[in-house]
Amino acid sequence: MRLNAFIARAGVASRRKADDLIKAGRVTVNGEPGQLNTFVGVDDDVRFDGKPLAKQRVAYVLLNKPAGVVTTARDPQGRLTVVDVVSHPARVVPVGRLDADTTGALLLTNDGDLAHRLAHPRYEVDKVYEVECWKQPTDDDLARLRAGVELDDGPARAAEARRVSGARIELVLHEGRNRQVRRMVEAVGHRVKRLHRSRYGPLTLEGLEPGAWRELEASEVERLRSTARPVPGPRNQR
Repeated sequence: MRLNAFIARAGVASRRKADDLIKAGRVTVNGEPGQLNTFVGVDDDVRFDGKPLAKQRVAYVLLNKPAGVVTTARDPQGRLTVVDVVSHPARVVPVGRLDADTTGALLLTNDGDLAHRLAHPRYEVDKVYEVECWKQPTDDDLARLRAGVELDDGPARAAEARRVSGARIELVLHEGRNRQVRRMVEAVGHRVKRLHRSRYGPLTLEGLEPGAWRELEASEVERLRSTARPVPGPRNQR
Protein backbone atom coordinates (compact mmCIF):
# COMPACT_ATOMS: atom_id res chain seq x y z
CA MET A 1 0.00 0.00 0.00
CA ARG A 2 1.05 3.62 -0.39
CA LEU A 3 3.08 5.08 2.46
CA ASN A 4 0.44 7.66 3.42
CA ALA A 5 -2.18 4.92 3.69
CA PHE A 6 0.17 2.88 5.90
CA ILE A 7 0.68 5.88 8.20
CA ALA A 8 -3.06 6.42 8.43
CA ARG A 9 -3.65 2.72 9.12
CA ALA A 10 -1.04 2.93 11.91
CA GLY A 11 -3.16 5.61 13.58
CA VAL A 12 -0.67 8.46 13.26
CA ALA A 13 -2.62 10.85 11.04
CA SER A 14 -5.03 11.07 8.15
CA ARG A 15 -3.65 10.34 4.69
CA ARG A 16 -3.63 14.05 3.85
CA LYS A 17 -1.69 14.94 7.00
CA ALA A 18 0.56 11.92 6.42
CA ASP A 19 1.68 13.51 3.14
CA ASP A 20 2.89 16.53 5.13
CA LEU A 21 4.79 14.28 7.54
CA ILE A 22 6.45 12.49 4.63
CA LYS A 23 7.44 15.77 2.94
CA ALA A 24 8.85 16.99 6.25
CA GLY A 25 11.20 13.99 6.32
CA ARG A 26 9.75 12.55 9.52
CA VAL A 27 8.99 9.12 8.00
CA THR A 28 11.58 6.55 6.94
CA VAL A 29 11.19 3.24 5.12
CA ASN A 30 14.00 0.74 5.66
CA GLY A 31 16.23 3.56 6.91
CA GLU A 32 15.64 5.86 3.92
CA PRO A 33 13.44 8.95 3.84
CA GLY A 34 9.98 8.06 2.58
CA GLN A 35 8.56 9.66 -0.56
CA LEU A 36 4.98 10.45 -1.53
CA ASN A 37 5.06 7.67 -4.14
CA THR A 38 6.65 5.07 -1.82
CA PHE A 39 4.83 1.75 -1.58
CA VAL A 40 5.15 -0.31 1.60
CA GLY A 41 5.33 -4.10 1.70
CA VAL A 42 4.66 -6.46 4.59
CA ASP A 43 8.37 -6.79 5.46
CA ASP A 44 9.28 -3.09 5.26
CA ASP A 45 10.43 -1.22 8.37
CA VAL A 46 8.47 2.04 8.60
CA ARG A 47 9.35 4.58 11.27
CA PHE A 48 7.90 7.92 12.34
CA ASP A 49 10.34 10.22 14.16
CA GLY A 50 12.51 7.14 14.62
CA LYS A 51 9.80 5.01 16.22
CA PRO A 52 8.65 1.86 14.40
CA LEU A 53 5.06 1.80 13.15
CA ALA A 54 2.85 -1.26 13.08
CA LYS A 55 -0.19 -1.30 10.85
CA GLN A 56 -3.45 -1.43 12.81
CA ARG A 57 -6.07 -4.01 11.97
CA VAL A 58 -8.77 -2.87 9.60
CA ALA A 59 -11.94 -1.89 11.45
CA TYR A 60 -15.47 -1.09 10.27
CA VAL A 61 -17.99 0.53 12.61
CA LEU A 62 -21.65 1.50 12.14
CA LEU A 63 -22.87 4.33 14.38
CA ASN A 64 -26.42 5.52 14.89
CA LYS A 65 -25.37 9.14 15.15
CA PRO A 66 -27.35 11.21 17.65
CA ALA A 67 -28.19 14.88 17.19
CA GLY A 68 -25.70 17.46 18.43
CA VAL A 69 -22.59 15.42 17.58
CA VAL A 70 -20.23 16.69 14.87
CA THR A 71 -18.92 14.39 12.15
CA THR A 72 -15.19 14.89 12.46
CA ALA A 73 -12.26 13.35 14.29
CA ARG A 74 -11.41 16.56 16.18
CA ASP A 75 -13.37 19.75 16.73
CA PRO A 76 -11.55 23.04 17.46
CA GLN A 77 -14.64 24.29 19.31
CA GLY A 78 -14.49 21.36 21.72
CA ARG A 79 -17.83 19.84 20.69
CA LEU A 80 -18.52 16.13 21.02
CA THR A 81 -17.42 14.27 17.88
CA VAL A 82 -18.44 10.94 16.39
CA VAL A 83 -14.95 9.61 17.19
CA ASP A 84 -15.54 10.53 20.85
CA VAL A 85 -18.84 8.63 20.78
CA VAL A 86 -17.35 5.53 19.13
CA SER A 87 -14.09 5.50 21.12
CA HIS A 88 -12.69 2.56 19.13
CA PRO A 89 -9.16 1.25 19.83
CA ALA A 90 -8.33 1.56 16.12
CA ARG A 91 -8.10 5.01 14.54
CA VAL A 92 -11.37 4.98 12.61
CA VAL A 93 -12.66 8.08 10.85
CA PRO A 94 -16.10 8.87 9.41
CA VAL A 95 -16.95 8.12 5.78
CA GLY A 96 -18.51 11.36 4.57
CA ARG A 97 -20.38 13.68 6.89
CA LEU A 98 -23.69 14.24 8.58
CA ASP A 99 -24.64 17.70 9.88
CA ALA A 100 -24.56 18.13 13.65
CA ASP A 101 -28.38 18.14 13.78
CA THR A 102 -28.75 15.19 11.38
CA THR A 103 -29.11 11.72 12.91
CA GLY A 104 -28.68 8.21 11.62
CA ALA A 105 -26.38 5.78 9.87
CA LEU A 106 -22.70 6.72 9.77
CA LEU A 107 -19.86 4.41 8.83
CA LEU A 108 -16.40 4.82 10.37
CA THR A 109 -13.36 2.90 9.18
CA ASN A 110 -9.60 2.99 8.63
CA ASP A 111 -9.97 1.28 5.24
CA GLY A 112 -9.21 4.31 3.09
CA ASP A 113 -9.70 2.61 -0.28
CA LEU A 114 -13.19 1.36 0.58
CA ALA A 115 -14.11 4.68 2.20
CA HIS A 116 -13.18 6.51 -1.01
CA ARG A 117 -15.33 4.23 -3.15
CA LEU A 118 -18.30 4.43 -0.80
CA ALA A 119 -18.23 8.24 -0.79
CA HIS A 120 -17.61 8.76 -4.53
CA PRO A 121 -20.79 9.32 -6.59
CA ARG A 122 -19.52 7.25 -9.54
CA TYR A 123 -20.12 4.06 -7.51
CA GLU A 124 -23.76 5.04 -6.90
CA VAL A 125 -23.95 3.84 -3.30
CA ASP A 126 -27.41 4.58 -1.89
CA LYS A 127 -27.66 6.98 1.04
CA VAL A 128 -31.30 6.95 2.18
CA TYR A 129 -32.68 9.93 4.09
CA GLU A 130 -35.95 10.41 5.93
CA VAL A 131 -36.86 14.09 5.63
CA GLU A 132 -39.57 15.83 7.62
CA CYS A 133 -40.45 19.24 6.18
CA TRP A 134 -42.36 22.07 7.83
CA LYS A 135 -45.05 21.82 5.16
CA GLN A 136 -46.09 19.09 2.77
CA PRO A 137 -44.10 18.89 -0.49
CA THR A 138 -46.20 18.45 -3.61
CA ASP A 139 -45.83 15.74 -6.23
CA ASP A 140 -44.26 18.38 -8.49
CA ASP A 141 -41.69 19.16 -5.76
CA LEU A 142 -40.73 15.47 -5.62
CA ALA A 143 -40.51 15.33 -9.42
CA ARG A 144 -38.16 18.33 -9.40
CA LEU A 145 -35.93 16.61 -6.85
CA ARG A 146 -35.76 13.54 -9.08
CA ALA A 147 -35.11 15.63 -12.19
CA GLY A 148 -32.41 17.69 -10.48
CA VAL A 149 -32.05 21.14 -8.96
CA GLU A 150 -29.31 23.72 -9.29
CA LEU A 151 -27.24 24.41 -6.16
CA ASP A 152 -24.47 26.96 -5.70
CA ASP A 153 -21.87 24.20 -6.12
CA GLY A 154 -23.51 22.58 -9.14
CA PRO A 155 -26.56 20.49 -10.07
CA ALA A 156 -27.86 17.79 -7.74
CA ARG A 157 -30.57 15.19 -8.11
CA ALA A 158 -32.17 12.49 -6.01
CA ALA A 159 -31.94 8.96 -7.37
CA GLU A 160 -35.34 8.46 -5.74
CA ALA A 161 -37.82 10.78 -4.05
CA ARG A 162 -41.09 9.56 -2.60
CA ARG A 163 -43.69 10.61 -0.06
CA VAL A 164 -43.83 8.65 3.18
CA SER A 165 -46.77 10.50 4.71
CA GLY A 166 -47.85 14.12 4.87
CA ALA A 167 -44.75 16.31 5.17
CA ARG A 168 -42.40 13.31 5.45
CA ILE A 169 -40.50 12.24 2.35
CA GLU A 170 -37.69 9.81 1.58
CA LEU A 171 -34.75 10.75 -0.62
CA VAL A 172 -32.04 8.48 -2.01
CA LEU A 173 -28.76 10.21 -2.89
CA HIS A 174 -25.49 8.97 -4.34
CA GLU A 175 -23.52 12.06 -3.29
CA GLY A 176 -22.70 13.57 0.07
CA ARG A 177 -21.97 17.24 -0.43
CA ASN A 178 -22.13 19.70 2.46
CA ARG A 179 -25.75 20.05 3.68
CA GLN A 180 -26.87 18.67 0.33
CA VAL A 181 -30.26 17.29 1.37
CA ARG A 182 -31.22 20.50 3.16
CA ARG A 183 -30.14 22.65 0.22
CA MET A 184 -31.99 20.47 -2.30
CA VAL A 185 -35.19 20.67 -0.26
CA GLU A 186 -34.78 24.44 0.04
CA ALA A 187 -34.33 24.65 -3.75
CA VAL A 188 -37.91 23.39 -4.21
CA GLY A 189 -39.31 25.82 -1.64
CA HIS A 190 -39.25 23.89 1.63
CA ARG A 191 -37.32 23.79 4.89
CA VAL A 192 -36.18 20.69 6.75
CA LYS A 193 -37.59 20.17 10.22
CA ARG A 194 -35.89 16.83 10.88
CA LEU A 195 -33.32 14.84 8.90
CA HIS A 196 -32.35 11.22 9.51
CA ARG A 197 -30.23 8.84 7.42
CA SER A 198 -31.92 5.46 7.71
CA ARG A 199 -29.63 3.43 5.45
CA TYR A 200 -26.08 3.58 4.10
CA GLY A 201 -25.69 1.18 1.18
CA PRO A 202 -26.84 -2.19 2.52
CA LEU A 203 -26.49 -1.13 6.18
CA THR A 204 -29.57 -0.34 8.27
CA LEU A 205 -29.89 0.72 11.90
CA GLU A 206 -32.02 -2.20 13.01
CA GLY A 207 -31.39 -2.90 16.70
CA LEU A 208 -29.07 0.09 17.11
CA GLU A 209 -30.27 2.83 19.47
CA PRO A 210 -29.22 6.49 18.97
CA GLY A 211 -25.64 6.93 20.14
CA ALA A 212 -24.93 3.18 19.96
CA TRP A 213 -22.42 1.58 17.59
CA ARG A 214 -21.25 -1.86 16.57
CA GLU A 215 -18.54 -3.45 14.46
CA LEU A 216 -19.62 -4.81 11.12
CA GLU A 217 -19.66 -8.53 10.49
CA ALA A 218 -17.41 -9.92 7.75
CA SER A 219 -20.44 -10.58 5.54
CA GLU A 220 -21.52 -6.93 5.85
CA VAL A 221 -18.06 -5.71 4.87
CA GLU A 222 -18.17 -7.93 1.80
CA ARG A 223 -21.59 -6.55 0.89
CA LEU A 224 -20.19 -3.03 1.19
CA ARG A 225 -17.32 -3.96 -1.12
CA SER A 226 -19.76 -5.43 -3.63
CA THR A 227 -21.94 -2.32 -3.42
CA ALA A 228 -18.98 -0.03 -4.09
CA ARG A 229 -17.82 -1.78 -7.26
CA PRO A 230 -18.03 0.28 -10.49
CA VAL A 231 -21.43 0.30 -12.18
CA PRO A 232 -21.08 -1.14 -15.70
CA GLY A 233 -22.40 0.58 -18.79
CA PRO A 234 -23.63 4.13 -19.41
CA ARG A 235 -24.87 4.71 -15.81
CA ASN A 236 -21.24 5.16 -14.82
CA GLN A 237 -20.47 7.74 -17.48
CA ARG A 238 -21.42 10.86 -15.55
